[in-house]
Amino acid sequence: MERDKRGSSFEQAPAKARVAHHLSPVMRPRIALTVGDPAGIGPETVFAALARADVRARASLVVIGPEALRPVDVPQFREGAPPSHVEWSATEGPECWSMGEVQASCGAAAVAALRRAHELALAGDVDAIVTAPVNKAALHAAGTHVEGQTELLASWCGATRYEMIGIAGALRVMLLTRHMPLADALVAIRHACEVGGQLEAHLALFDEALRDLIGIDAPRIAVAGQNPHAGEGGILGRDELDHIAPAVARARAAGLDVSGPISPDAVFHDALHGRYDGVLALYHDQAFIPLKLLAAGRGVTVIAGLPYLRLSPMHGTAFDIAGRGLADPTNLVEALLRAAELVERRR
Repeated sequence: MERDKRGSSFEQAPAKARVAHHLSPVMRPRIALTVGDPAGIGPETVFAALARADVRARASLVVIGPEALRPVDVPQFREGAPPSHVEWSATEGPECWSMGEVQASCGAAAVAALRRAHELALAGDVDAIVTAPVNKAALHAAGTHVEGQTELLASWCGATRYEMIGIAGALRVMLLTRHMPLADALVAIRHACEVGGQLEAHLALFDEALRDLIGIDAPRIAVAGQNPHAGEGGILGRDELDHIAPAVARARAAGLDVSGPISPDAVFHDALHGRYDGVLALYHDQAFIPLKLLAAGRGVTVIAGLPYLRLSPMHGTAFDIAGRGLADPTNLVEALLRAAELVERRR
């Protein structure tokens, strides 16, 4: 199915009364919102989110994407329209594309929108960035050989200490390793536990993020174990005894309130019920299986270590349903509302 230019509509949708108060356009957090890969569900969820009264009440939005996506039937998106709390910032991109397919032009368009959002945030022209999803294969096809948007933003910022935090309700999870085969992750985990390694560095960064981004004065962090029952005292593996526990002890000696390693089948439950403020997961699926189960369509990710606030919904481009009107904007709405909340808290 071909998607021609100016094909997006901005229909009014019923709003859920999550937020009662309304801020003036001057006081509202100003958020850059990228549309992501045009061939995915990003544009569809973006325009659905913009139709929400609770979103428009909480933030002034700068929507960033190819000119071909600008909806002509929305007064504030027309050329020369007077300033409002929703505006369009056009970036380079194709005039047409095939929905649900990997295309270099769409990958390049996603990068161009992300770059514009980064520039606005770095200059202080927006308070936060919320990014719709991109497709890694499309990024690679466009010549951008990175793991994802996180790495692009970190490289543009010159950040060397950064990491993803997944949030689902009261559960906050930072990843020690991310997108890599599990066999490679297990090797990386062992290296991360060396003296002065990434496990200690991630715990320090997590502590900072929970304080500065989330607003927790004295964070309590748990480290998940690697093996079933965290090794069961060495019966089910010695990784916890020989590698993870010593690294946790060094972090604790450095002044962090950190516990573990704790059995992976218990630690997320304990954190969800308030025993810990955050969990350091050792590999991707260990983090995202509980997060996505608990998110119920309201999961977001935050990046710790950037000079500005960046959030994203906890889902991908969903090429299989793109352009069919089936995409659920709830995750993106959650990211926008939480971004506004965090900006206000930081103020």
